Parts: sequence; structure tokens; C-alpha cells
Amino acid sequence: MAGTFPNISISTERLVLRPLDEDDVPALAEMMNDEQVGAWTAVPQPYSAEQARGWITEYAPAEREAGRGLDFAVTEFLTQRLVGIVQLAKTNWRVRSTEMSYIIAPWARGEGYASEAALATAQWLFTDQKFERLELRTAADNTASQQVAQKIGCISEGVLRGACIARVRADDGTWSDVRTDYIVWSLLPEDLDGADEELADSGGFTSFTDWN
Repeated sequence: MAGTFPNISISTERLVLRPLDEDDVPALAEMMNDEQVGAWTAVPQPYSAEQARGWITEYAPAEREAGRGLDFAVTEFLTQRLVGIVQLAKTNWRVRSTEMSYIIAPWARGEGYASEAALATAQWLFTDQKFERLELRTAADNTASQQVAQKIGCISEGVLRGACIARVRADDGTWSDVRTDYIVWSLLPEDLDGADEELADSGGFTSFTDWN
């Protein structure tokens, strides 16, 4: 049973999650060139504006239309500035399961934006889309990402040994690969009971379909 995610916008008290737009190209390219993004993701380094445009105009629409996933631009409600990205991938429509990842711009870290965006996405998946499982994978040393998973109520299911390739940057600016472990986290609808209160305290969220 295949499906397709709708083009939507999700609003929280501080954020709007919406489809990527070509106006996001400069901010997306800048964010992807951050050293932490280079270390913990497979994003090419350096990352050009043309690569950002290709993601926005080609990759993201193709993933959504094929039913494989969905990419959200996470923006500040007041300034409309690009805070980060939430990505859904490896979606299994029969099992009603998908994998989530997130990237936050350096200037926006430490504000709780990642957990707010991730929690709103999970709520939307479990309510509007009737999904039954959300999975996250974090590199063993990526403590910031692990804290987000814990904050939204995820349960650690175990370790995939040697399943992740992280990167380290040398003094000359070159990157080299380092093999490490993945920690696997899951979130089920019943796990959101505690997180519901936190979301309610932040004002909740509203989804708007057919965002175009």
C-alpha cells in the first residue's frame, strides 16, 4: 500500500514548518556548510547554492511524489528566517512508519527549536496521517541529537554497531570518514503522553493542507 504526504504547513507557537522554497536557497546553503552538519550528516562539503537549489526544486519534490518522504523548512514565526530542516525518509506506508532527521542552523541552536519542530511533526504524523511508528537514528557521539530524541519522548531500542559514517575535519580543512555506531530510537503514539503536556505549554500547533 503506497501513499504520498500532502504539501502542508504546520504551525507551533514559535515556528512554521512548510515546504522548501527557492527563496530558501541562500540560507539552506549557509546552514549546510556548518561544521556540525558536515560532521554528522552525509551532506557534501563544501555545499553550494546550486546543490541547495537542486534539493529544493528536484530532490524534495521527487521524494514526496514517490511516497518516500517529506522535507520541511523550519522557520521562525515572527521573522520567517530559516531555522532548520526536518526530513522524513524511508517511509513504509504498509507499516505506517517513517524515519525522521533534523538539522538546525548554528545561530538557532540552544533555543529548543529542534525538539519543538520534531514534536509537532510527530503529532501531525500520528494524528492527521495515522502513522504508528517514528524512528530516529543518532550517531553515538551526537549528544545534541540524542537529547532531542529523549525530549520528545523517544525510546532507545539499541545500537547498530559500526553502521554510521561520521566525519572529522583536519586543520587543512579536509574531511575524513570515521566509522561509529548508530543509536536507534523509536516513538509510538502512546509515547507522546508526556510530550503532549510540553506541546500544550508551548501553544500547540495547527496544520494547513495544500500549501502552495
